[in-house]
Amino acid sequence: MSLLSSIVSPADLRAVPPERLPDLAAEIRQAICEQVSRAGGHLAPNLGVVELTIALHYVFDFSWDRLLFDVGHQCYPHKLLTGRLGLLPGLRMRAGMSGFPEPRESPYDLFAVGHAGTGISTAVGMARGDTLAEEAFDPRSRPKGRRVVTLIGDASIVNGVAMEGLNNAGTLKRQFLVVLNDNGMSIARPQGAVAQYFDRLRMSHLYADLKKSAKRVLEHMPGGSLIHDFYHKAGEATKAMIAEGAWFEHFGLVTVGPIDGHDLPQLVEFLVEAREMERPMVLHVKTIKGKGYEFSEKDSSRFHSPGAFRMDGCRVELKAEGRSFTTAFGEAMLDLMRRDERVVACTAAMPDGTGLTPVLAEFPRRAWDTGICESHAMDMMAGLAKTGFKPFFAVYSTFLQRAFDQAFQEVALQGLPVRLCLDRAGLVGGDGAVHHGFCDVALLRTLPGAAVMAAIDEPSLRAALRFMAGYGDGLSAVRYPRDNVSDRAGGECPAFELGRARPLALPGQDRLRSKPAPGSKPDVAVLAFGTPAIAALEAAEQLGGEYRVAVYDARFAKPVDAGLIRELLTAGIPIVTAEDHGLTGGFGAAVLEAAAEMGLDASGVTRLGLPDSWVYQDSRVRQLAEVGLDAAGIARAIRAAVAGATGAAKQDEHREATRSGGEVVTP
Repeated sequence: MSLLSSIVSPADLRAVPPERLPDLAAEIRQAICEQVSRAGGHLAPNLGVVELTIALHYVFDFSWDRLLFDVGHQCYPHKLLTGRLGLLPGLRMRAGMSGFPEPRESPYDLFAVGHAGTGISTAVGMARGDTLAEEAFDPRSRPKGRRVVTLIGDASIVNGVAMEGLNNAGTLKRQFLVVLNDNGMSIARPQGAVAQYFDRLRMSHLYADLKKSAKRVLEHMPGGSLIHDFYHKAGEATKAMIAEGAWFEHFGLVTVGPIDGHDLPQLVEFLVEAREMERPMVLHVKTIKGKGYEFSEKDSSRFHSPGAFRMDGCRVELKAEGRSFTTAFGEAMLDLMRRDERVVACTAAMPDGTGLTPVLAEFPRRAWDTGICESHAMDMMAGLAKTGFKPFFAVYSTFLQRAFDQAFQEVALQGLPVRLCLDRAGLVGGDGAVHHGFCDVALLRTLPGAAVMAAIDEPSLRAALRFMAGYGDGLSAVRYPRDNVSDRAGGECPAFELGRARPLALPGQDRLRSKPAPGSKPDVAVLAFGTPAIAALEAAEQLGGEYRVAVYDARFAKPVDAGLIRELLTAGIPIVTAEDHGLTGGFGAAVLEAAAEMGLDASGVTRLGLPDSWVYQDSRVRQLAEVGLDAAGIARAIRAAVAGATGAAKQDEHREATRSGGEVVTP
């Protein structure tokens, strides 16, 4: 029986002899690598924290103590040590294990977290709550009280929320441990002055004459008697590792390290001492992202979150997945920047994820990675717009939420033309609820002067970007999913016109004509915002023998095509709206609002979109089917809309006949 399979809870881990822990680490790495190679997932981040996670669970009892993750994509070893080995084969699927901490799975997961910078602040809140409830650890009055630990990465620590959390953590008068996992990477290389500080710290001679330097530092550090009290109580190892000039000391946190995050005996020794601390502390741990496999250590960015791959001896080959919207966007941005020297671009720690890596390489003076600092990136883009440049900010839809205040105050309120390129819009598949982009339209539609668009394929994405480059009346945005581009819409894409939809399929005409043939009034019209238009085309083809279906690429959620809406509703044609976005505040809501403003009866409008409930991890294909946004779901909605319109027409006919004293003959 393997060590890993014998561990049902961390209590079983603590029964493992210390000399066997490296064997357990090797088994955990093998299990994670084998599963990710089959179905994809976060590989390198988890390989890098195996020993650290083992040591944390070996020293603390997180069935009682608190463990809070920041970001959460490094939680696989934690899950395997807390009884979820059986869920690993279903990683990132509905019946299996979420790729992020998930309280629905286990009481060991305290928050569902997929956004950076939050761990310290939520940990501070729990520390204060435990203190108020008189459950907090105190070496004198409550030696068995709860301890609090939060694990954060070196790239996340520069996030504004993390800085606010550190600032407040320094005011705690109790045990509080921040474990800084410093691997010199986030998804790409960390950016900014703090990252450069860590680089210098890793290169310094921290181990030379450690006891003397530690004592000398203590005499000059803020905190006076508390620090000296700590020095006298701490073990020799911790005294020797107090980092001279440590950056975190300015927040009032004792700082220890860096220590080797793959040396299990050393990790356990330091964590045992940190467990008994009476004041906030940072333990700086140096790890190697992708540890244990040469291919993931050498290319940890590529193997941060790969799809399925095949290992053939020393060679590793990622399985082909088709051409993605992300790749298409990156190439389109290169074309824009080559043609217009005033176009600039940035991303917030996601150069690979947003497709900007080749842009950063070709235009290092006109493209930037700000690190995990979305709010700063938005304000920086506002400053560039103010100086006459054309800024494009590539950001995941779910991370746009972190910069909405800046989109309001520094962009929209100033009337500045900042362009937002929203990758991972809508349902994202295996990353699940923490990463779904379901509210970007609802947020941005509130901003005066904003133009909010969606792309359905690569030609429409390129056309949207060209429109945005020329749009100077305010903020603009285009959204597109974590998916491959389709060629179903076919051929050239006409230029975007503000607030105008594009016909994709009209009864009796080809897709390039804008009017239906005489006598071919549609039975129903589908107004699709974004890639649901592709599914709507498939649904229309399936129903071609039953109904005459018109399909439109709506293009804009703000402003919507009011003329088209008026034309359809006044002609009595039922409308089905479809969007990979929440129904609350989305494109369908905008259609209803437009109809109300024009005094039109909108009872014939059916809205399809994401429900007012959480959609958990699974494949994107299954998620779309679950919410009725695949071809079959749209076909069902079309049938229901036509049936509803037919029934309403018969009721109107009956009422009219009754009023006139006539007789209704039903076939």
